Amino acid sequence: MLTSNLNDNELVATYLKGDESSLEVLVYRHKNRVYSYIKQLVKDKEVAEDVFQDTFIKVIRTLRTNKYNEEGKFLPWIMRIAHNLVIDHFRRNKKMPTTSGGDDYNIFDTLNLYEENVQDKMIRQQIQADIRKLIEQLPSDQKEVLIMRHYEDMSFKEIADTTKVSINTALGRMRYALINLRKMVEENKMVLSE
Repeated sequence: MLTSNLNDNELVATYLKGDESSLEVLVYRHKNRVYSYIKQLVKDKEVAEDVFQDTFIKVIRTLRTNKYNEEGKFLPWIMRIAHNLVIDHFRRNKKMPTTSGGDDYNIFDTLNLYEENVQDKMIRQQIQADIRKLIEQLPSDQKEVLIMRHYEDMSFKEIADTTKVSINTALGRMRYALINLRKMVEENKMVLSE
């Protein structure tokens, strides 16, 4: 029987009985998805390759010590290992990215990758409050476009239709709003990064 015809659980079982080729099939079967997931999070090819290798080293160690008991959930188990190793990488480097969902639904896409501490939350809230105060000082047409674009997530076409102006006018108002915000930030010597 060819090992490539076996499902993940059967491959794990044959690997645990000593068939090394079963592990090769498992790695080959899932490598693209696991690597793509890691690379999407770390956004660096070399780091992604390192985390990918570490993921399968951990898989092998866990299998060899008979601690694998995921009952038919091999791929989610590997993805969880990869996810945890990515978190470890960012903890070591003190930075954490955000991620957005891809074409396929993945439970890890719904997880918050960064647990904000109280100080970070206070800083973020203060920055948001400062930005809101600045936005209130903008001319009304610029404020309206900026709010529609960034807070209501409207396209420039939707903004143009709603405000009954051309797309170019909406774009121009947005441009001037951002220029004016930058000037106000500089004039007030504000720091808007955490």
